[in-house]
Amino acid sequence: MAIKVTLRKKKISKGRLSLYLDFYPPINIGTANESRREFLNMYIIENPKTEIEKKQNVESIAIANQICANRLNEYNKLDVYNTFEKDLLKKSEIGDQDFIEYFRELASKRSKSNSDSWSAALHYFIDFTNGQVKFKDLKYRLLEDFKYYLLSAKNRVNGVDKLSQNSASSYFNKLKVALREAYREEKIPHNLGATIKSIKVLETRREILTIEQLNKLNKTNCICETFKRMALFSAHTGLRFSDITNLKWSQVEYSQDRGYFINYNQQKTKNVEVHPISKDAYELLGKPLESKKLIFSGLKSKTTQIKYLNRWLKDAGIDKKITFHSFRHTYATLQISGGTDLYTVSKLLGHKNIQTTQIYAKVVDEVRSKTVDVIKLEK
Repeated sequence: MAIKVTLRKKKISKGRLSLYLDFYPPINIGTANESRREFLNMYIIENPKTEIEKKQNVESIAIANQICANRLNEYNKLDVYNTFEKDLLKKSEIGDQDFIEYFRELASKRSKSNSDSWSAALHYFIDFTNGQVKFKDLKYRLLEDFKYYLLSAKNRVNGVDKLSQNSASSYFNKLKVALREAYREEKIPHNLGATIKSIKVLETRREILTIEQLNKLNKTNCICETFKRMALFSAHTGLRFSDITNLKWSQVEYSQDRGYFINYNQQKTKNVEVHPISKDAYELLGKPLESKKLIFSGLKSKTTQIKYLNRWLKDAGIDKKITFHSFRHTYATLQISGGTDLYTVSKLLGHKNIQTTQIYAKVVDEVRSKTVDVIKLEK
């Protein structure tokens, strides 16, 4: 007669349930008399309240089920694995696989505009874990600890400054995306990323240039003329650096009704955009070349470009912390200041959500509020 082995629970103190095996018919498990019970010295919380307690319950039940399957095999001398055991073996094999390598593979598939952020997130996770993480090691506490590690980590660029909270938030979210993908591919039993709160994004000050400062830069020579034309083109159109560097002459068009416009794919969103540009913006493109040619080419490294920009700003007498992206911010704020409605600006910038564009409206409101005390009458 085959022996049935069932995992059961029994209430004990402090809101816990003891786990034990029930045998039918009774068997001898090392005692003088036959017994129907084998207590596993394991317990679960009857009414788990925290995510940690829930996860501990899941892990304890999984171990108990494994023991139950082993006993079933042992006492019935089964020569093949049952379905449950096969599933456990598969999960065990996956659990021993390298999560770091999986994370690295995901990062390598990201678009050019997003790859640097993914690469940085991977490096911080490797630094935190010493590069030794298997899928079975992914626990709630490990991920929470990594979150606090990011909030106190040094910036990898210079090794001195503290990593900004917004960068920490971005890198932690990359890990959460990797966990979601791992769950979708059934490499982990739960979407751990969904159980952990993200790092709060702080509202940052967007540095912009006034129209007077733009005119100063236009009249000031730059070490790299191509870089200067790109920056001013961004201020005229709101295009990102990644979109400008990938712009080809085949994407520039003209019609009698619409004037000049560019037809391009946004690098960040992959959306197809038809973007009108002014005659001044068109002239910044330079002399037309073959349709497949890049309009702006020959730029050196990012570090060199930063040197170009800083020197250009200094020569123009502008003392602001301006980045290339500031020219996009400048375009948005000048458009809103000039009366262009928020919806139109949102479309021109290629934003998916108009709430993103509203940040620029707030900047404009702050500038306007400062003009209140400009006019004063003598008393």
